[in-house]
Amino acid sequence: MLIQLAEDLPAYFYDVFVTRFDFWLVFGIGAQLVFGSRFILQWIASERAGKSVMPLSFWFLSIIGGLMTLVYGFVRREPVIIIGQGLSTFIYLRNLALIFRERRRARRA
Repeated sequence: MLIQLAEDLPAYFYDVFVTRFDFWLVFGIGAQLVFGSRFILQWIASERAGKSVMPLSFWFLSIIGGLMTLVYGFVRREPVIIIGQGLSTFIYLRNLALIFRERRRARRA
């Protein structure tokens, strides 16, 4: 079983990354890179502050990467991605709304 899996692995990767190579694969990989970059940004910001922080740009990258991944999910007809990113993007937008509301309150005070 394990030997068969090892023999099938190159064919699997060829099918996934070569046979299915198109604009949407590149778009999906780009979406994941944008989405994943938010963690690197958050890590750098936290290291600089010496504590865990969540910069505003984290939420913007979350929204952009989430929407890109959602588009990819619709094009590829992936219900798991559509459900996950649809809900997540709503949560990112809500967090941004709460941040801006708090900033407006702080300015008035």
